[in-house]
Amino acid sequence: METYIINRIKNDPNLYRYLRENSSWYKYLNRDSKNIKYLENEMKEKYKLTTSDKIENLSRNINLISTFFDVLK
Repeated sequence: METYIINRIKNDPNLYRYLRENSSWYKYLNRDSKNIKYLENEMKEKYKLTTSDKIENLSRNINLISTFFDVLK
């Protein structure tokens, strides 16, 4: 595996944890370093770190605050 891939994995705790949980990815990263993008996308989907997940979470929080203010009225 290339050194920049190793550094990228070590610097991202979520990526490191996901790789430890799904060790089959080592094989794909050793074969082709471009697979790091697929690994990152899969990790983001699993840990709900995608943009759509963040927007959904923000929406949920806004609804919660809105409900809280409605109760206070």
